[in-house]
Amino acid sequence: MPSYIADYVFPISSEPIKNGIVTVDDSGTITAITAPTDTLPAPPPQKIDGVLIPGFVNAHCHLELSHLQGKSATGKTLLPFLVDVVTMRETDQNVIDAAIREQDRLMWAEGIQAVGDICNKADTAATKRESPIRYYSFVEMFDFLQEDRAQASYEMYLPAYEQQPEPKSAVPHAPYTVSAALYRKINALNTGAETVSIHNQETTAENELFETGGGEFLAFFEGFGSSLDDFNAPGTPSLYHAIQHMDPDKRTLFVHNTLTSPEAILAAQAWGKQGVYWVTCPNANLYIENRLPRYDRFLDAGVKVCVGTDSLTSNWQLSIVEELKTIARYQSTVPFASLLRWATLNGAEALQFDAELGSLEPGKRPGLVALTGLAGSGPDDFTFTAETRSSRIV
Repeated sequence: MPSYIADYVFPISSEPIKNGIVTVDDSGTITAITAPTDTLPAPPPQKIDGVLIPGFVNAHCHLELSHLQGKSATGKTLLPFLVDVVTMRETDQNVIDAAIREQDRLMWAEGIQAVGDICNKADTAATKRESPIRYYSFVEMFDFLQEDRAQASYEMYLPAYEQQPEPKSAVPHAPYTVSAALYRKINALNTGAETVSIHNQETTAENELFETGGGEFLAFFEGFGSSLDDFNAPGTPSLYHAIQHMDPDKRTLFVHNTLTSPEAILAAQAWGKQGVYWVTCPNANLYIENRLPRYDRFLDAGVKVCVGTDSLTSNWQLSIVEELKTIARYQSTVPFASLLRWATLNGAEALQFDAELGSLEPGKRPGLVALTGLAGSGPDDFTFTAETRSSRIV
């Protein structure tokens, strides 16, 4: 059985091991994690440059939009960006399929072991069935807050739900695009122990809509032939509206959270009965609105953060290590150990893959990834740099 030794092994679920050794069988299942004082396995372990960690979990991706790379300019802000996504996504199906396959290949090579993938269509289903990556498909529905369109919208997205492989769930897109009637239909479709997700508080206009009933969203809705005449603003930030309609008995991912307040974090934590996870996609936040969440708020609250890439419409690549480098560059107070956990075990827990993925433990098959180009001499002062790279070992 092959084994690998590195300057440090980060199991994630336990303390780092200096000169640690990871042994795997032919299927990639970990058989042993050993310290250098233990008896060395035979044959001798292969020396790996850098540090060893489990495979990444990309907790939020839109793989089906991979053909839109570079099509939407940076800095547009959210509402013009959403118009781009809706109006530019249709193209030759062969182009779409090829882009999906290529990005799936690149994510695997980069060390991504699992993906929480947003789907509006069934375009990614074939690739998922063949991929070594484990996917959790979130089939996203929206009706632009139009109660009279809820049934038609549900029926439009239902074929995508039916064609995606397990595991999967139906999910609302965002508070500003889902009516109460459509929330009820989504909740009724999820009859098991699913994980669900929702885009949350990416722009000031989102909270303004729910607090006052006004703002930039009015013109946005008009552009899609929708009226907000029947919308009654609840007078609260959008997250509070969402949790009134979502199912607290589902494990829930809130995605982006750029403007989420400490009070809203605590409200959501108190609401969710099966676990709440906060997904950050920093490069997408910079690409669209040139702003990041306040990560100190999530650290102070002691909540579970995950990392996603969003789509190639809003990112330069689908790379978790690039997301971690961005966080380390702009908010360097986030500890290195926290970043690793956000990108591995927390994401695995969020997608309910943690029995097999997310940490280096005997019996698991989490993948094995080498990180090189770190600054620092050990776990207490390691940090990501512009030169940090990830590569798949197993």
